[in-house]
Amino acid sequence: MKRHLALGAFATLLAACGTKEAADPLQPTGPTGRVRFVNLITDVTRGRVNAILEGLPFAVDLTYAVSAPANLPAPSTANYAAVYTGNRAFVLKRTADTTVTVATLNFTVNENEDRTVYAIGGAGGSAVTGFVTTDLNPAPVATQTRVRIVNMSPTAGPIDVFLTAVNADLATVTPSAATLAYQGASTYLTLAPGTYQFRAVPAGTAAAARAAAVTISIPSVALVGGTGRTIVTADNNVGGSPLRAFVLSDR
Repeated sequence: MKRHLALGAFATLLAACGTKEAADPLQPTGPTGRVRFVNLITDVTRGRVNAILEGLPFAVDLTYAVSAPANLPAPSTANYAAVYTGNRAFVLKRTADTTVTVATLNFTVNENEDRTVYAIGGAGGSAVTGFVTTDLNPAPVATQTRVRIVNMSPTAGPIDVFLTAVNADLATVTPSAATLAYQGASTYLTLAPGTYQFRAVPAGTAAAARAAAVTISIPSVALVGGTGRTIVTADNNVGGSPLRAFVLSDR
Protein backbone atom coordinates (compact mmCIF):
# COMPACT_ATOMS: atom_id res chain seq x y z
CA MET A 1 0.00 0.00 0.00
CA LYS A 2 1.34 3.41 -0.93
CA ARG A 3 1.57 5.84 1.93
CA HIS A 4 0.24 9.07 0.50
CA LEU A 5 -0.10 10.89 3.78
CA ALA A 6 2.52 13.41 4.77
CA LEU A 7 3.95 14.06 8.20
CA GLY A 8 0.89 15.80 9.62
CA ALA A 9 -1.40 12.87 8.93
CA PHE A 10 1.23 10.43 10.16
CA ALA A 11 1.25 12.32 13.46
CA THR A 12 -2.50 11.78 13.56
CA LEU A 13 -1.94 8.05 13.22
CA LEU A 14 0.52 8.11 16.09
CA ALA A 15 -1.89 10.02 18.31
CA ALA A 16 -4.70 7.59 17.52
CA CYS A 17 -2.43 4.75 18.58
CA GLY A 18 -1.43 6.52 21.79
CA THR A 19 2.15 7.22 20.67
CA LYS A 20 3.40 10.80 20.83
CA GLU A 21 6.90 10.42 19.46
CA ALA A 22 8.59 8.24 16.87
CA ALA A 23 12.28 7.86 16.24
CA ASP A 24 12.05 8.28 12.45
CA PRO A 25 8.72 9.79 11.40
CA LEU A 26 7.81 9.81 7.72
CA GLN A 27 8.74 12.95 5.83
CA PRO A 28 6.85 14.21 2.78
CA THR A 29 8.73 13.60 -0.49
CA GLY A 30 6.36 15.44 -2.82
CA PRO A 31 3.94 18.40 -3.01
CA THR A 32 1.38 18.57 -0.21
CA GLY A 33 -1.84 20.32 0.67
CA ARG A 34 -3.87 20.12 3.88
CA VAL A 35 -7.26 18.67 4.77
CA ARG A 36 -9.69 18.48 7.67
CA PHE A 37 -12.85 16.44 8.10
CA VAL A 38 -16.16 17.55 9.68
CA ASN A 39 -18.88 15.12 10.71
CA LEU A 40 -22.39 16.37 9.86
CA ILE A 41 -24.07 12.97 9.48
CA THR A 42 -27.70 13.26 10.63
CA ASP A 43 -28.20 9.64 11.66
CA VAL A 44 -27.80 8.44 15.26
CA THR A 45 -26.96 4.91 14.08
CA ARG A 46 -24.27 5.87 11.57
CA GLY A 47 -23.40 9.26 12.99
CA ARG A 48 -20.37 8.26 15.08
CA VAL A 49 -17.60 7.37 12.67
CA ASN A 50 -13.97 6.47 12.31
CA ALA A 51 -12.37 8.20 9.32
CA ILE A 52 -9.60 6.50 7.35
CA LEU A 53 -7.48 8.43 4.85
CA GLU A 54 -5.26 6.50 2.46
CA GLY A 55 -5.36 3.49 4.76
CA LEU A 56 -4.35 5.40 7.88
CA PRO A 57 -6.58 6.43 10.82
CA PHE A 58 -7.58 10.09 10.64
CA ALA A 59 -10.33 10.26 13.28
CA VAL A 60 -11.77 7.82 15.82
CA ASP A 61 -15.32 8.03 17.22
CA LEU A 62 -15.95 11.43 15.67
CA THR A 63 -19.33 12.79 16.76
CA TYR A 64 -21.69 15.31 15.18
CA ALA A 65 -20.38 18.83 14.46
CA VAL A 66 -16.81 17.89 15.47
CA SER A 67 -13.78 18.26 13.19
CA ALA A 68 -10.60 16.25 12.82
CA PRO A 69 -7.69 16.38 13.37
CA ALA A 70 -8.52 19.25 15.77
CA ASN A 71 -10.33 16.84 18.12
CA LEU A 72 -7.13 14.96 18.96
CA PRO A 73 -5.56 15.50 22.39
CA ALA A 74 -2.42 17.60 22.77
CA PRO A 75 0.28 17.62 21.53
CA SER A 76 -1.18 16.28 18.28
CA THR A 77 -3.91 18.89 17.82
CA ALA A 78 -3.94 20.76 14.52
CA ASN A 79 -6.59 22.46 12.42
CA TYR A 80 -5.59 20.50 9.30
CA ALA A 81 -3.40 17.53 8.43
CA ALA A 82 -0.90 17.45 5.58
CA VAL A 83 -1.62 15.12 2.66
CA TYR A 84 0.00 14.55 -0.71
CA THR A 85 -1.67 16.35 -3.60
CA GLY A 86 -4.02 14.55 -5.97
CA ASN A 87 -7.21 12.53 -5.72
CA ARG A 88 -7.85 11.28 -2.19
CA ALA A 89 -10.70 9.68 -0.25
CA PHE A 90 -12.00 9.41 3.29
CA VAL A 91 -13.44 5.99 4.13
CA LEU A 92 -15.92 6.27 6.99
CA LYS A 93 -16.53 3.28 9.25
CA ARG A 94 -19.24 3.06 11.89
CA THR A 95 -17.47 3.35 15.25
CA ALA A 96 -19.75 0.81 16.94
CA ASP A 97 -19.16 -1.74 14.16
CA THR A 98 -16.13 -1.04 12.00
CA THR A 99 -17.15 -3.76 9.52
CA VAL A 100 -19.80 -1.29 8.32
CA THR A 101 -18.64 1.26 5.76
CA VAL A 102 -20.81 4.35 6.08
CA ALA A 103 -19.45 6.19 3.02
CA THR A 104 -16.43 6.87 0.86
CA LEU A 105 -15.90 10.59 0.29
CA ASN A 106 -13.66 11.53 -2.63
CA PHE A 107 -11.84 14.84 -2.85
CA THR A 108 -8.90 16.46 -4.61
CA VAL A 109 -6.23 18.62 -3.01
CA ASN A 110 -3.69 20.81 -4.78
CA GLU A 111 -0.27 21.98 -3.63
CA ASN A 112 -0.40 24.43 -0.69
CA GLU A 113 -4.21 24.22 -0.69
CA ASP A 114 -6.42 23.80 2.39
CA ARG A 115 -9.66 21.85 2.00
CA THR A 116 -12.50 20.90 4.35
CA VAL A 117 -14.50 17.74 3.68
CA TYR A 118 -17.97 17.65 5.26
CA ALA A 119 -19.82 14.35 5.65
CA ILE A 120 -23.52 15.16 5.18
CA GLY A 121 -26.86 13.38 4.89
CA GLY A 122 -27.96 10.17 6.56
CA ALA A 123 -31.36 11.19 7.96
CA GLY A 124 -34.06 8.57 7.40
CA GLY A 125 -31.52 6.09 6.08
CA SER A 126 -30.47 8.35 3.20
CA ALA A 127 -27.01 8.18 1.68
CA VAL A 128 -24.08 9.87 3.37
CA THR A 129 -22.24 12.07 0.88
CA GLY A 130 -19.50 14.66 0.92
CA PHE A 131 -19.26 18.41 0.41
CA VAL A 132 -15.86 20.07 0.01
CA THR A 133 -14.76 23.67 0.48
CA THR A 134 -11.50 25.34 -0.43
CA ASP A 135 -10.22 27.34 2.53
CA LEU A 136 -8.11 30.47 2.10
CA ASN A 137 -5.84 30.82 5.10
CA PRO A 138 -3.27 33.60 4.72
CA ALA A 139 -1.98 34.87 8.04
CA PRO A 140 -4.11 37.82 9.22
CA VAL A 141 -2.32 40.71 10.86
CA ALA A 142 -2.44 40.82 14.65
CA THR A 143 -5.04 43.60 14.61
CA GLN A 144 -7.49 41.68 12.41
CA THR A 145 -9.34 38.37 12.19
CA ARG A 146 -10.80 36.65 9.12
CA VAL A 147 -14.21 34.97 9.22
CA ARG A 148 -16.24 33.01 6.67
CA ILE A 149 -19.73 31.52 6.96
CA VAL A 150 -20.62 28.15 5.40
CA ASN A 151 -24.32 27.18 5.27
CA MET A 152 -24.66 23.43 5.81
CA SER A 153 -28.29 23.46 7.00
CA PRO A 154 -30.69 22.06 4.39
CA THR A 155 -33.61 22.91 6.66
CA ALA A 156 -32.61 26.57 6.90
CA GLY A 157 -32.36 27.00 3.14
CA PRO A 158 -31.07 30.39 1.92
CA ILE A 159 -30.28 32.70 4.84
CA ASP A 160 -29.18 36.22 5.60
CA VAL A 161 -26.45 36.13 8.24
CA PHE A 162 -25.30 38.81 10.64
CA LEU A 163 -22.08 39.00 12.63
CA THR A 164 -22.59 42.05 14.83
CA ALA A 165 -21.86 43.58 18.19
CA VAL A 166 -23.69 41.67 20.92
CA ASN A 167 -27.39 42.64 21.02
CA ALA A 168 -27.10 44.95 18.01
CA ASP A 169 -30.46 45.84 16.46
CA LEU A 170 -30.83 43.67 13.35
CA ALA A 171 -33.23 46.20 11.85
CA THR A 172 -30.42 48.71 11.44
CA VAL A 173 -27.51 46.58 10.19
CA THR A 174 -26.50 45.17 6.83
CA PRO A 175 -26.19 41.37 6.45
CA SER A 176 -22.65 40.07 6.67
CA ALA A 177 -23.71 37.64 3.92
CA ALA A 178 -27.03 37.86 2.08
CA THR A 179 -29.01 34.98 0.53
CA LEU A 180 -26.41 32.40 1.49
CA ALA A 181 -27.70 29.17 -0.03
CA TYR A 182 -27.42 25.67 1.41
CA GLN A 183 -23.89 24.44 0.68
CA GLY A 184 -22.86 28.02 0.04
CA ALA A 185 -19.81 29.77 1.46
CA SER A 186 -19.55 33.49 2.02
CA THR A 187 -16.57 35.60 1.13
CA TYR A 188 -14.08 36.13 3.94
CA LEU A 189 -14.82 39.03 6.27
CA THR A 190 -11.99 41.01 7.84
CA LEU A 191 -12.96 42.16 11.32
CA ALA A 192 -11.38 43.79 14.33
CA PRO A 193 -10.76 41.43 17.26
CA GLY A 194 -13.60 41.39 19.78
CA THR A 195 -16.76 39.62 20.87
CA TYR A 196 -19.51 39.28 18.28
CA GLN A 197 -22.99 37.80 18.03
CA PHE A 198 -23.91 35.53 15.13
CA ARG A 199 -27.51 35.36 13.89
CA ALA A 200 -29.26 34.04 10.78
CA VAL A 201 -32.73 34.70 9.41
CA PRO A 202 -34.53 33.40 6.29
CA ALA A 203 -33.18 35.21 3.23
CA GLY A 204 -35.10 38.34 2.36
CA THR A 205 -36.67 38.84 5.79
CA ALA A 206 -37.75 42.47 6.16
CA ALA A 207 -35.47 44.51 8.41
CA ALA A 208 -38.17 45.21 10.99
CA ALA A 209 -39.02 41.48 11.23
CA ARG A 210 -35.48 40.11 11.59
CA ALA A 211 -35.29 40.01 15.39
CA ALA A 212 -38.37 37.78 15.58
CA ALA A 213 -37.24 35.60 12.66
CA VAL A 214 -33.82 34.46 13.95
CA THR A 215 -33.47 30.73 13.31
CA ILE A 216 -29.79 30.24 14.18
CA SER A 217 -27.79 32.08 16.83
CA ILE A 218 -24.49 32.04 18.66
CA PRO A 219 -24.81 34.62 21.45
CA SER A 220 -21.08 35.19 21.85
CA VAL A 221 -18.22 34.57 19.41
CA ALA A 222 -14.81 35.70 20.64
CA LEU A 223 -12.53 36.61 17.73
CA VAL A 224 -8.84 37.04 18.49
CA GLY A 225 -6.44 39.01 16.31
CA GLY A 226 -4.22 37.09 13.92
CA THR A 227 -6.67 34.20 13.56
CA GLY A 228 -9.12 32.80 10.99
CA ARG A 229 -12.48 31.18 11.68
CA THR A 230 -15.28 29.44 9.76
CA ILE A 231 -18.80 29.60 11.21
CA VAL A 232 -20.88 26.63 10.07
CA THR A 233 -24.69 26.55 10.18
CA ALA A 234 -26.26 23.10 10.46
CA ASP A 235 -29.35 21.07 11.31
CA ASN A 236 -29.48 19.20 14.60
CA ASN A 237 -27.86 15.76 14.81
CA VAL A 238 -30.90 13.90 13.42
CA GLY A 239 -31.83 16.51 10.84
CA GLY A 240 -34.26 19.40 10.99
CA SER A 241 -34.77 21.86 13.82
CA PRO A 242 -33.58 23.17 16.21
CA LEU A 243 -30.93 24.56 13.92
CA ARG A 244 -27.46 25.35 15.19
CA ALA A 245 -24.09 26.87 14.36
CA PHE A 246 -20.54 26.15 15.46
CA VAL A 247 -17.11 27.64 14.90
CA LEU A 248 -14.10 26.00 13.26
CA SER A 249 -10.57 27.28 13.82
CA ASP A 250 -8.82 27.82 10.49
CA ARG A 251 -5.69 29.51 11.85
